[in-house]
Amino acid sequence: MNHSISLAPGGVLLGDGAYVCACGASFADRMPAELHAAENDRCTSCLGTGEEAPAPGVTGPCTGCAGTGGRREQIIWQLAHSEAEQLITMSTVRGVVAGFEGPFHLSEIADTIRSGLDLPLGRLPVGPRVRDLLLEMQASGEITMISAPDELLDGTDVVLYRDPAWQRTRLL
Repeated sequence: MNHSISLAPGGVLLGDGAYVCACGASFADRMPAELHAAENDRCTSCLGTGEEAPAPGVTGPCTGCAGTGGRREQIIWQLAHSEAEQLITMSTVRGVVAGFEGPFHLSEIADTIRSGLDLPLGRLPVGPRVRDLLLEMQASGEITMISAPDELLDGTDVVLYRDPAWQRTRLL
């Protein structure tokens, strides 16, 4: 039986609203909908639909379950993210960034780390982990983003960078 859960017509996006499952069950808010999804081996992020809406009017494959809608895939992906957090540390990323004299792209840092750890493609979410650490370095002023957004999804509030570039900040 299909247990994909969606927002009921007139429901509220990104907040609590009424939810309805393909099996006919309905839920007053998100918490019982997530519980129903988990009980039926469906992803609790996308509620089994395989799609998420990170911004109003923007949809894409669910990052929690890699677009499958399944709970098993969601758990595997969460474990892979946890393993990446343990394996790819800030000091690792700083060491790789230090080896670049000029501008560098996210993909260059991620590929260097992946090959340094001898990880096959798809083994761990290296790119997302490296991106998060580079953004932390940017927030602390260690590096500066020099890329323009590739797409404006919701005016200038929601933007998309495909392979952003940074450079190290020069110390005075």
